[in-house]
Amino acid sequence: MSLWTPNDAAAATGGRAQGDWSATGVSIDTRTIRPGDLFVALKDVRDGHDFVAQALDKGASAALVSRVPDDVASDAPLLVVPDVLAALESLGRAGRARMSGKVIAITGSVGKTSTKDMARVALTGQGRIHAAEASYNNHWGVPLTLARMPRDTDFAIVEIGMNHPGEIAPLSRIARPHVAMITTVAAAHLEAFGAIEGIAREKGSIFEGLEPVGHAIIPEDLPVTQILRDCADGSGALVMGFGRDGAARLVQAKAQDGAIMCRARIGGETVDFTLQTTGTHFAMNAVGVLAALAAAGANVKDAGKRLGDWMPPAGRGAVEVLAGIRLIDDAYNANPTSLSAGLATLAALQGGRRVAILGDMLELGADEIAMHRAMADDPAMAQVDLVHSAGPRMRHLHDALPSARRGLWAETAGELAARLDELVAPGDIVLVKGSKSSKISTVVDALRKSAQMPAFQTKE
Repeated sequence: MSLWTPNDAAAATGGRAQGDWSATGVSIDTRTIRPGDLFVALKDVRDGHDFVAQALDKGASAALVSRVPDDVASDAPLLVVPDVLAALESLGRAGRARMSGKVIAITGSVGKTSTKDMARVALTGQGRIHAAEASYNNHWGVPLTLARMPRDTDFAIVEIGMNHPGEIAPLSRIARPHVAMITTVAAAHLEAFGAIEGIAREKGSIFEGLEPVGHAIIPEDLPVTQILRDCADGSGALVMGFGRDGAARLVQAKAQDGAIMCRARIGGETVDFTLQTTGTHFAMNAVGVLAALAAAGANVKDAGKRLGDWMPPAGRGAVEVLAGIRLIDDAYNANPTSLSAGLATLAALQGGRRVAILGDMLELGADEIAMHRAMADDPAMAQVDLVHSAGPRMRHLHDALPSARRGLWAETAGELAARLDELVAPGDIVLVKGSKSSKISTVVDALRKSAQMPAFQTKE
């Protein structure tokens, strides 16, 4: 089915279309481009114009460019615009304007991508669903998601992220959501904001893009909940809080055989659901998802049944069994709130020695040393048997731990991974967590590689 014709795309962007083409998708990456895609030549680390010829050779229907590259024929199928990123934003606005379904936008310091995926799975069977791929949540990811959206979409799920002040509101205004959900507010990107209150106001700016009489789904019982509520009220939104309290609340969460059996009350309706994970923070976000879907007009009981099909994505807390150990791979991101949740997940698992392998938490600002040290007093830490760590910031946690719990410390994750035989043993339950830039995923890679080796599998 055609997504963009030359006339549609030119009208949306104000550009000049040449050639007779029809785009069935939109791509920014020649490595994953599919025949029929409109290739968008963005400038990032590399200039996308250098890859236009390759994109066309791979079957792209046309390319969105600001100039005709030297290695591309002058009569090639193109959409020529003054600025490629601005044109992509215009395509996103046009894609949003022509759909008549409901748009749900999700942001938060922790759990945006997993919550977006939860919502997508929960909506299965309730119409045509369009959701952001991977973590496409920035200045090009949001318009790209909307530009890819079929016009007959019933529910669209957009993820919105930020690194600096002033990023969320413009993206929300492009998406124009009917429902906006904030998963939580935590000490992430503090270097750019100075205090968690600034982060809360930035997250709350997602409500500035809400459609008239839109719905705001906010976490209850945070120190900054009132800031979020004020932001929602300022945008004229209908507010529903979720959490242990609120109009949407988690009534019961019982761990059983690696899953959580949950009961929630969503606006007065009881919904039972099961999650294939042991992380109670996922259960809390699932309640927020059900509240958001109810606000968007979905059948909330059917959505609850579908939640059992959702699994945490790789690197975001999924539990997998390697030879002799259970691994919680949560190596994609970290801040004190998400690390506390990861430790709680580890503490809840039964049957073996609990081992945490931790990398530095980054972008925490001036108090980063104290924040790392304070994790030694996290309530779940009492249930952890051994903590290995890597990085100069994690050295402060290492030093704060009691000697019985203090494992290895190394300057880098690579050095820690090289001592794998000293980190874990068969029967262990292992959490690996840290900011992506800490490269603690190196330990995950080493664990997976070693799991294929007989010496690891038979180790006593």
